[in-house]
Order: sequence, then C-alpha cells, then structure tokens
Amino acid sequence: MKVRGIPYRTIWETAGGAVEIIDQTRLPHEFVTLRLENMRDAERAIRGMQVRGAPLIGVTGAYGVALSMQHHASDAALKASCDLLVKARPTAVNLKWAVERMRALLSPLPEGERAHAAWNEARRIADEDVEINASIGRHGLELIQNLHRKKGSTVNMLTHCNAGWLATVDWGTALAPVYAAFDAGIDLHVWVDETRPRNQGASLTAWELMQHGVPHTVIVDNAGGHLMQHGLVDMVIVGADRVTARGDVCNKIGTYLKALAAHDNGVPFYVAMPGPTLDPAMSDGIREIPIEERGEDEVCYMSGLCDDGEIRRMRIAPLGAKAANPAFDVTPARLVSGLITERGVVAPDEGMIREQLEGR
Repeated sequence: MKVRGIPYRTIWETAGGAVEIIDQTRLPHEFVTLRLENMRDAERAIRGMQVRGAPLIGVTGAYGVALSMQHHASDAALKASCDLLVKARPTAVNLKWAVERMRALLSPLPEGERAHAAWNEARRIADEDVEINASIGRHGLELIQNLHRKKGSTVNMLTHCNAGWLATVDWGTALAPVYAAFDAGIDLHVWVDETRPRNQGASLTAWELMQHGVPHTVIVDNAGGHLMQHGLVDMVIVGADRVTARGDVCNKIGTYLKALAAHDNGVPFYVAMPGPTLDPAMSDGIREIPIEERGEDEVCYMSGLCDDGEIRRMRIAPLGAKAANPAFDVTPARLVSGLITERGVVAPDEGMIREQLEGR
C-alpha cells in the first residue's frame, strides 16, 4: 500500500543484514521507521506493539529467528530464540505458527546452513502473507459487490481495531476487501471504531483509509449498536488473532459486543481469517484461548497531539485507580456469518473449517 504516494510494506529487509519496520506506536502523527538488527530488537518490537496485528507479528517473529541465526546458529541459540519469541505475545496464534515453522525447518540443518535458510524462509512467509491477504480481498469483494447490488446505494461497513495493511505485510485482512471494493469503484463508507485502550482504529485504521482515500468516519466504541439499530450499518467485518476448529473467533477486546449487536439487528458479521490464524488444536475458544492481560497504564493514560503541536501523554483516570486490561475477547461461532479466507468464504462450522484446513 502507499504512504504519501510511496509504496510500502510493513516490514522489509535492509542493508547490513537487518530488517526495517514502521513504528506503529508513533502513528498517526509521525511516520517513523525502525531498524531491527537482532532477535532482541524483534522481540521488543512485538512485545511493545511497534508491530501489531496477528499476521505481521508472525512475520516479525520469523525474521527474528533469521536475525538470531546470522549471529548465533547453534542448537541452543535456536531453541532460546524461538522460545523467547513465542512468548512475546501469547494470544495471536500466527506468532507461534511462524516461529515453529522456522524451528522445524532449521533444526535438522547444519549450523553453517541455518542463517541462509532462515532468511529465505522468513522472506517466503512474508510473501505468502501478501498473497493470502490479496486473496481475502478478492473473496470479500464479492460480498461487498452483492450488498451494493442489493442496496443500490452506499455500502456502510463497520470495523473494529486495525486489520488493515498495517496489521499484515500488505493489503490487510478485514480491510483488504474494503480496498479491493474501493479500487473497483464501489460506493462505500467505513465506520471506524476508536478501539480503546490503544485506539488502533482511530490512530491506525483511520490513517490507512485516509492514505488510500477511502471515505470513513471515526466513532466511539459504544456507538456501533446505535448505528445498527438505525440501519446505518450494512456489514461488519473484523480481523482475527486466533480462530478455533469450530469457528470461535478471538479478536481485539470489544469485538464480541459488536457481534452481539450485529446479531440482534440482523447485520452480517464477517471475520477475515488467513489460514495461519486457524488453530485446529483448539475447539472451545472461551475456555481454551489464552487472553493477554496488558498493563494498567494503557487504560489509565492516553497520548495525543496537543494544540501546540506537541505529542503528550496524560492520565485520564484518578491517581491510585486500579485498571484491568484484557486485550482480547472471544466471539462464539454462532454469531459469525462467515469466515473470509484466502480460499473463499467458509461457514463457521467445524466440518467446513477442517475441510478448508486440509486443503491448505
């Protein structure tokens, strides 16, 4: 995708055996890139949410292994690096999937061959992510086209958190169909949830859509149900951090409430899900998926651009107030209209999902 007219991926290789990323903690007010030179840099970028979004986290983890192997390629270094990276963020399954794929490839190889193989595999995982998301865009486009033909006017979509190209290597998951539809000339508009506490919607999704020229409006997290009640939302589309074998969807906190509101108002609720986001080992998402608990400061403080042009952090909760900060919730499969995958739109049904997995 483009930033000020210049094509970018969210992660790319750069001179001197390093990787460069867009520091997403600086958006939307500053566009800053950051150089990752070793595995620890990659681990900090994941844990500190300089990269975020399940697919991009996975790719960064793969590059983290490659960065480790170019410095230390022993069995001990491989194990230590993979173990540390997997723990950087526990909920999104893509990180574990990518790191374990790297481990499985590299473990049988002689030490002298590991660095070269690691870079090639990380590059392959990144390229695969781009192709997967482009395919999700094409399949999601058909859903939007059908809605547009049926309605005959602007298609109003609602999304939560950021599942655009900033959450992947390129194109995005939930926003890939939006970009495909906009580029195809379909009249559409996106309601963008602010997505507290880190405001990924207001800060990242709105910034992305603005860069691409897509009409959008930022709303507070609790406005979605009201809009649906008044017929102002034709379709909800969100991303996913983990999807179980039976179709339960783990995504950014607040997704479940949107799914409930959509179900109550007869609004289709779709989840854009790349194949690697499926966790076939899990069935009951509510009982089995580990939910990351992040620090109190994300709830008690906010940062923003002040009227004098300075970016400042300020406390919004009373001093001494305690805060809970679960980062994700689980939407049961019964509330999901369909999973938009790289192979098509799949019903959130265990048999259909397993059939899809077998063909991956």
